[in-house]
Amino acid sequence: MKWRIAFDISHKPRGKIDENLTELRDYLNSNDFICYNFLEVPITEDSLTPYDILVFVCPDFARLSSLEITAIVSWVKNSGGGILLLSHAGGDRGRGSNLSEISEQFGIAFENDQVLDNKINLGLENIPLISIFNIPHPVTTGIGTLCYRSGSSLSIIGSGAFSIADSNETSEPFSCPLICVSEPEKGRVCCIGSYELFRDKIGGGFQCNDNPQLALNIFKWLVSDYRMELRANLDVPVPIPQTSVTPLEVPEETEISTSYVSPEKRTIDIDFSMKITKKSELVELLKIFQNQINTIQSTIDKLIEKTIASENEIFEIKNSEVTQNSELVKPIEKVKSGVSQVDEKPRDEITIQEEPTLTALPQKPDSLKKEDIESEESLKPPPKLKTKGKTKKELKNEKQGLETKLTSVQDLMKFIDKKHSSGKLNNNEYEKRSKKLQSDLKKTKKKIDIINKLLEK
Repeated sequence: MKWRIAFDISHKPRGKIDENLTELRDYLNSNDFICYNFLEVPITEDSLTPYDILVFVCPDFARLSSLEITAIVSWVKNSGGGILLLSHAGGDRGRGSNLSEISEQFGIAFENDQVLDNKINLGLENIPLISIFNIPHPVTTGIGTLCYRSGSSLSIIGSGAFSIADSNETSEPFSCPLICVSEPEKGRVCCIGSYELFRDKIGGGFQCNDNPQLALNIFKWLVSDYRMELRANLDVPVPIPQTSVTPLEVPEETEISTSYVSPEKRTIDIDFSMKITKKSELVELLKIFQNQINTIQSTIDKLIEKTIASENEIFEIKNSEVTQNSELVKPIEKVKSGVSQVDEKPRDEITIQEEPTLTALPQKPDSLKKEDIESEESLKPPPKLKTKGKTKKELKNEKQGLETKLTSVQDLMKFIDKKHSSGKLNNNEYEKRSKKLQSDLKKTKKKIDIINKLLEK
């Protein structure tokens, strides 16, 4: 029996099975799997029905809607679906995505950081070699060393989820989850902070060390027992291929102008031809056009929501902060008139910056090509706690996750205290790690206090 894997391509993934994940695709196709491009927008439970596994390979400045997330979670829990979420250095904030909104439903979160290791690596500190596997698990069976290229760390924020691979003690952040799994009801979930460990023809990519074996282990484990029963009983429809569409043929003489056109001259007659030989091809083409229209509509709705939110923030500043500081009166008056000189950004705004070029690199192996080296800019601190509009049940769940994190931080503090006392950790390293953990402890306690106050209202 061939298990069906849907690779989402409707949310601008950085990894695609027909471009930079071809080695992974071919390897899976030769080992009892069939890889499909998944074009559905929006994603629904019905559209996921034919597939056994759904994969998101690092969406790039694209977000899933709340309805899509609800459909995915329901498919995993009720239909025994398996889901693999792959991120990148910087997490959701760095990539402008919201994978954590899916993973948090299963007790896992992607952190907005990058895992570095200047001692145990493949020539660069952002390509650490990992060999710390917490507990015996089918995903890590037969794995000796993994190359965790340009990845973020993860956190366990709920019950039922656990880490099966951690960063090294020499890494920064150290001893933190890198591969997490969960088995919610009938389905299975796997989250990894690095999609590049499955990329084609790069140092630290798919062909490195045990990365191919890891991929095969993951996909075999993601096929749940319930899913096997469904397929054995032939209760699952066959997927319709979504890539066999005849491309449009546009004459070479057709030119696209980018200059300004007055409203009276906006009518453009573009002559083009299509070769449609089958009814099914026409249906698939119309589906693609419909998906594009839905995507545009969704984008417009989000822009309207952001615009309304921005206006509310300006209104709140005018009514509260002006009375506290008279020096802000003039700038806010200019905001009201449409000319702003206040250099402040909305809390949810994402600043997109080009990744800087490395000026000094550690010595790297010959197999690592220059063009394969990706440098990540300094990562920003985690976003502020968002509690607006959340129900008490959601606040309690978030509090529970923060308390779990608090316990983990306290355990890590005890761990490094013990190592320092035994002489296995020098003073400089101890102070550095202790300072970071104290900061994490303080921030987590502050967030818990905020939620407690909201729950008391």
